[in-house]
Amino acid sequence: MATKHEQILSYIDSLPVGEKISVRRIAKEMKVSEGTAYRAIKEAENKGFVSTIERVGTIRIEQKKKENIEKLTYAEVVNVIDGQVLGGKAGLHKTLNKFVIGAMELDAMMRYTAAGNLLIVGNRINAHRQALEAGAAVLVTGGFNTDDSIIELADMLELPILSTSYDTFTVAAMINRAIYDQLIKKEIVLVEDILTPADRTVTLSPKDKLEKWYEKNYETGHGRFPVIDQQMKIHGILTSKDIAGHDRSVPIEKVMTKNPVTVIGKTSVASAAQMMVWEGIEVLPVTDGHHKLIGMISRQDVLKALQMVQKQPQVGEKLDDIVSRGFKEEEDDKTPAVYQYEVTPQMTNQLGTISYGVFTTILTQAASRFLRSRKRGELVIESITIFFLKPVQMESVIEVKPRILEAGRKFGKMEVEVSSQSGIVSKAMLMVQLMERS
Repeated sequence: MATKHEQILSYIDSLPVGEKISVRRIAKEMKVSEGTAYRAIKEAENKGFVSTIERVGTIRIEQKKKENIEKLTYAEVVNVIDGQVLGGKAGLHKTLNKFVIGAMELDAMMRYTAAGNLLIVGNRINAHRQALEAGAAVLVTGGFNTDDSIIELADMLELPILSTSYDTFTVAAMINRAIYDQLIKKEIVLVEDILTPADRTVTLSPKDKLEKWYEKNYETGHGRFPVIDQQMKIHGILTSKDIAGHDRSVPIEKVMTKNPVTVIGKTSVASAAQMMVWEGIEVLPVTDGHHKLIGMISRQDVLKALQMVQKQPQVGEKLDDIVSRGFKEEEDDKTPAVYQYEVTPQMTNQLGTISYGVFTTILTQAASRFLRSRKRGELVIESITIFFLKPVQMESVIEVKPRILEAGRKFGKMEVEVSSQSGIVSKAMLMVQLMERS
């Protein structure tokens, strides 16, 4: 049977898009305390199917799929711009297709404004009215208000009219930044994107005998199975190591590994990979955050996902992407790998020398490239020691020379030497763990 928390989440999910939600209402409807209702609403907000707006409240919004995560709802725009809602609150759940800056004559402005748009404009009442009539929402900049008749029209059409104290340029930059951040989130592959769902996962019960493991092992060829109860709560995991030396009639709960390492669906695949390497495990149960099994991932799933990400075109660039793009590689069969890198102004600190964080990223990126070029698989940094670091000025060109000192099947030790025109500027030692490509 589902817990009260899960029942509340299901109830909120079943509400129509645009419905207003309150802690008091949920507590009354579901006969729970207001604290329990509040926690469930917060989790629903984290899951992306409700949004809370100051002075408006919490509303049910449409949960976005991975492919259109870069689109914002009007409710999200209000939070991004620290704005207020003047009218049309019933339309806050709607998604905007694009925004239009109203910095032209009214007739020209309307040629660019269509249904599903957000017109960003100052205190131009006629523009507010015509945009709403065209099916577009309106964002009034500069802290200005609008006419009462415009607010009535927005309420009738269920199209938000918003206000912010920021100027038009700043607001456009803020919305662009929010969309850009969403694009970065879209690129980050999460465990929920690659897991095998629970209904397709072979599981065992704590009350089963070990004989059941042998049956499932024969049927599937796998040797690791999650142990769950009737409510899908995970109690442990059973592997071939656990059953060694035990009679087949022994209950599974007696020999299973209890409290196994788990991840939630929103965990990044990179974090899951690191966990699997450090813990030396082949499969990870995926839960909903409350010990309920929602699926499984294997080391093979993780490796395929990591290899797929490397082949994808980058849309929203992260620091690692910017650093990676700056590498120029010099390597042939006779000379060791040398990576050249030009230090741009954005890579420097307040003193105009290379930032320590950027420098560390350059070292780890060079080591990863070097190992991949030798087909040694994916790299997880265990520790990094930088022996010294001389100042490197902006627009300097540095040479990064990685070298393998020791390499096993799962562990390795690397040295990375960095030099510039003035000589060696740093040396670093990296202890790494390796994930071999399958």
